Amino acid sequence: MTDDGPADLGDLLMRVARNQRRRFREVLAPWDLSPHQARALMVVSAEDGVRLSDLADRLHIAPRSATEVADALQERGLVERSPDPGDRRAILLRPTDEGRRVRAEIAAARAADSAALYARLSEADRAALARILRTLTD
Repeated sequence: MTDDGPADLGDLLMRVARNQRRRFREVLAPWDLSPHQARALMVVSAEDGVRLSDLADRLHIAPRSATEVADALQERGLVERSPDPGDRRAILLRPTDEGRRVRAEIAAARAADSAALYARLSEADRAALARILRTLTD
């Protein structure tokens, strides 16, 4: 039996986070995308044009890494680059139709996986967990 002190709770939370990351990689396997690529596709699909610098900021990665992620997505036909009408020097990333389709499929697969994982908890426990996690993120 553990005492569930702060260190124990932190360790448990980290184990759950590692489990979530592993499950996310497994969910992405059918599309052969990395988690960075999938998150980038989500960011790009959420808006009508995202600059590489904004993508890097939102993913909390270096601009060079954002370029590599964007290159990989473009090679797969999931995003396209276009000039930024507001700044001739800047390039915007936009999802292709295929990118939107893949993003929707990934979102559905991830939602199904999360539902399966959290189905282990009662509805009351899920609500309590959501409330606790929101409290810790503030």
